Amino acid sequence: MLRLGRREFGENEQVIMAIVNRTPDSFYDRGATFQDGPALDRVEQAVAEGAAIVDIGGVKAGPGEEVSAAEEVRRTVGFVAEVRRRHPDVVISVDTWRHEVGEAVCGAGADLLNDAWGGVDPKLAEVAARYGAGLVCTHAGGAQPRTRPHRVAYDDVVADVLRVTLELARRAVELGVERESILIDPGHDFGKNTRHSLEATRRLGELAETGWPVLVSLSNKDFVGETLDRPVKERLLGTLATTAISAWLGARVYRVHEVAETRQVLDMVSSIAGHRPPAVARRGVA
Repeated sequence: MLRLGRREFGENEQVIMAIVNRTPDSFYDRGATFQDGPALDRVEQAVAEGAAIVDIGGVKAGPGEEVSAAEEVRRTVGFVAEVRRRHPDVVISVDTWRHEVGEAVCGAGADLLNDAWGGVDPKLAEVAARYGAGLVCTHAGGAQPRTRPHRVAYDDVVADVLRVTLELARRAVELGVERESILIDPGHDFGKNTRHSLEATRRLGELAETGWPVLVSLSNKDFVGETLDRPVKERLLGTLATTAISAWLGARVYRVHEVAETRQVLDMVSSIAGHRPPAVARRGVA
């Protein structure tokens, strides 16, 4: 069972987390949802297309202009409160590594803290426990926030992913975060080169076998672009292929830009696996 906010998700239910960037310099949308109006429209569209979670981020993941904790709070807290008002049943996630931001957004109604930088601020898990929020425990290879990997190496990247994420998850439980509200994320591209991310995908079943719900953030990432030699705006097909493989191997939550396309892929995989009936079944029957 996966429980986030007011929602409970069944064992075979694959969940979409829609990305809503409150940044002027996102690698993908270049600030398209930095202003409140377009960002709220994005939430409406994502929910209509099948997203159960919206993931709100106030700082670009990669290098760029410095964003203080106060500025990150300014970009996210009021928006979280408004999304909460408009969508009481949608799971609101906030992508942050800072406990000060976690405190503020949980107070405004956030249900989940998406810690993409692997516990670099250990107080963030304490905030999740105090507010009854969920937590994403991510492998980032020890990288500092907003840095790119440089000559990173692992004896066994998946073994390291398992070691780090399971340790973070166990600590979160010890602090009081509900076990049903914790996810683990292999952290594609974070502290990894393209071959590492491909191997993490190929062996994703090893994460699923731990029993912790697995979140994957694959959407239009550099490992997809490098694998196919495609720029950011031409990575959808590679992303969807990686999504299908991840779904077959047991991932539960998918952090994405393109909600409708991802929903179709996940529904198709679920039907092939026998967990979802066809929407229509007329062929050979009439």
